[in-house]
Parts: sequence; C-alpha cells; structure tokens
Amino acid sequence: MKKAIVLGATGGVGAPLTVELVKRGVQTVAFGRSSQKLNELAEQVDHSPLLTLEIGDAFKPEDIRRAGVGADVIFHSANIPYHEMESRLLPLGESVMTAAEKLGAKVVVVDGIYPYGRRLMEKATEDHPKKPHTRKGKVRLAYEQLIFSSRWHKASPLIVRLPDYYGPSAQASYLSVTMEAIAAGKPTAFIGNMSVPREYVYLPDAARMIVEIATREEFYGRQNWHIPGPGVISGHELVRIAQQAAGKRKAVMPLGRIGLSLIGLFNPVMKEVVEMLYLTEEPLVLSGEKYERLIGPIQWTPHEQAITATMRSLMGKRAREAEDAKRGAATI
Repeated sequence: MKKAIVLGATGGVGAPLTVELVKRGVQTVAFGRSSQKLNELAEQVDHSPLLTLEIGDAFKPEDIRRAGVGADVIFHSANIPYHEMESRLLPLGESVMTAAEKLGAKVVVVDGIYPYGRRLMEKATEDHPKKPHTRKGKVRLAYEQLIFSSRWHKASPLIVRLPDYYGPSAQASYLSVTMEAIAAGKPTAFIGNMSVPREYVYLPDAARMIVEIATREEFYGRQNWHIPGPGVISGHELVRIAQQAAGKRKAVMPLGRIGLSLIGLFNPVMKEVVEMLYLTEEPLVLSGEKYERLIGPIQWTPHEQAITATMRSLMGKRAREAEDAKRGAATI
C-alpha cells in the first residue's frame, strides 16, 4: 500500500486510522467535510508531509474520485447518524463503491455487528449466520450485499467488523457520552445493562489491526474480518476505571428500554437505540481466530490502561478548550 484515502477521516474510527497510516509511512489523504476538523487531525501527526487534506462529500462519487487519484486503498469509515441509517446508508455505499470502481481501488469498509442478529456462537467467527431481526440489522445486511455485489469488476472490497468501541476520538458510540460526562465531572447515564459483561475495542488498537489486514493483497475480494476486543468487561467495571482515572465520582445510571423510549420522544437518535438494546443483554462477542491464524497474535491495550488513556485525553481536551475560551474572551 503506497497511497490511501480515508473517508470520514475526522470521525471516531477515521482519525486513528489516519494516524496509523501516516505512522507507517503511507501517503495518506484525509477526506472530510470540515476544514477545521481536518486541520486538527493534521496537528495530531505534526502536519506530516505524508498527509494531504481534502474537503468533499462522500455522497458524491466524483468528490471521492478526485481526492483519491493514485490511491490503491480506500478506507471507508464515514458513517450515518442512527436515525438516518435506513434512508442514507445504501446511497453512501453506492457512492463509495462507484468511486472505487472508477479508481480501480481496493476498499476497506468499516462496519459493525448488526447484520448477525442474535448470538448463535459463543464467539462469533466470520461464518456466523447473518439473520438480522432489527431494521438496522437488515439495512446493514443489505449494505454488505451492495459492497460485495458482482456489479463491481475493478473495485476489490473487504469489510472489517468492530464491536462497541471507545477511545479519545470516539464520537457516536454508546460509551462516548458516558465517558465525556465522567471526564467533565457530571452525572450521566450508561446505555444498557451495566452488569452484563460486553465486548469493547480500543480504537487505536482497532486501527492497527485494520491496517494490518489492509496491507495484505490476498485478503481482499468480498471477505469479512473481525476486529475483536481484549475480553469482555461490565459497565460497572468500566465506569469504575473511568472515574478513578478522572478523579471524579458522579452518579452513572443505567438507561434501559423505558428510559430510552421516553428520551426518544424528544431525541431521534435515542429513539433508534431501543431496538438494539438486545446486544447489551445478550452480547455478541467476536472471535479473532481468523486474524490470529492468518496474521499473528493480537496485541491489545488492556482495558484499564486504555480507559485511563481515553479519560486523560478527554480531560486534556476539555482543559485546552477552556483555555482557548479564556483567551478568546480576553481579546474581546
């Protein structure tokens, strides 16, 4: 891989992917909608000459094609808000694959576990049956079918599947609101059952694994790949570690079906979370057997270390924003 373009480069998965690619010496195009966020991303890699910033709309194949000239791999980490998934996810996939077909590029699509439906294996391999019973699961399965369609002759895709995740860059995960509130020393909620151990992956670890997969030519061609976490952890334990790292202990309340349904009367995103709560009650855990067999042992950051690093990063960001606000007020 000599040159890559990351769609959704300023997002939760896209940002650590971009950093990982630059770290490995890959000429990288960060593609996004916000020049401010793209410039902030460039600061994370000290404005490396390997990084190019491109503003564009992932729903427009020509924007992707223009920005991705010369790229041999497209990392598609752009995503859709929960409440817009059914209407906008497939058009987004169509745009990305149309651009990839024009470029003759390989495509790494970042997705989740919704197409599997309910757990049918103790640890789900890539052969787990896809029997979604939710609206979002069904549209995600249709998304995979679009990505892997025989219509594409020059584009060569693969899909990497992540469980829930966390990390300094996380923006739309179940945990992001909880962790940001803990970092701010505010009371907050935890989506789902806090007692049932669930799987989470630390985003910098996920980015490293995704790039490892992407560097191997033989792994493309309509394959699924799992990006598992280092083991399950309960919400209670996760919150304990986060509060200890933050040095702040405010109330964290579990938010179940009734609470989410009430909030959903005013918040369309929370309304859409309700049908996916089964994953917090009967978690699906991903197997890393395929990765370990074909690539090698997985190196994870232990949850305690990763959660602590996430909290310190969030607190540092808050402190910088507060300082910037002070300076701004002083100049008025």
